[in-house]
Amino acid sequence: MKLIYLIIQFYFHCKGMCFMVLYRMLYPQLSIGVNVVFKNQPYVFLTNKSSIVLADNVVINSSNFGYHINMYQPCKLMADGNQSKIVIGKNTRVHGSCIHAQKKITIGENCLIAANCQIIDSNAHCLQMKNPENRIHTIDEAREIFIADNVWIGAGTTVLPGTTINHGSVISANSVVKGIVPANCLFGGNPAKLLKQY
Repeated sequence: MKLIYLIIQFYFHCKGMCFMVLYRMLYPQLSIGVNVVFKNQPYVFLTNKSSIVLADNVVINSSNFGYHINMYQPCKLMADGNQSKIVIGKNTRVHGSCIHAQKKITIGENCLIAANCQIIDSNAHCLQMKNPENRIHTIDEAREIFIADNVWIGAGTTVLPGTTINHGSVISANSVVKGIVPANCLFGGNPAKLLKQY
């Protein structure tokens, strides 16, 4: 049984590595550090002037195999604005989540991003409450997201534009986070609020 487990793990690792090579050829503006691991196939998309930086030992996990909860989709790394940028720091792990930058999203070192999270620096459309029939034709202004080192973001969390999550904080599962999260705290809910300061 252990041999079968190892064979399946090896398969997803090899498949991920093949896609890493492919994405490197497709996107010269994709910077991949030492010992970066793609488990299975993520979705990666960049426009010409945008970039993605994956520092050493980053794990982009798009495989449900061996992961403790169900992820609904593979990882999605998308930088498609005007010179937009995604930066993911050393030793950070991203599991089955979407990181979509129109401007800039920075994730620090040693972070844990659990499955089914949405980290987006743009809402895509403006509210247009006085003229809602025009909402479909609008594009809102992106606002940078900064996630500091050693942050743990629980499964199913949405991180909204303009958010800063400071060092060492934990975001509880299924939260909707907007604004400034203090360092070394437990933060959560919808809308997310301070639950405990350490």
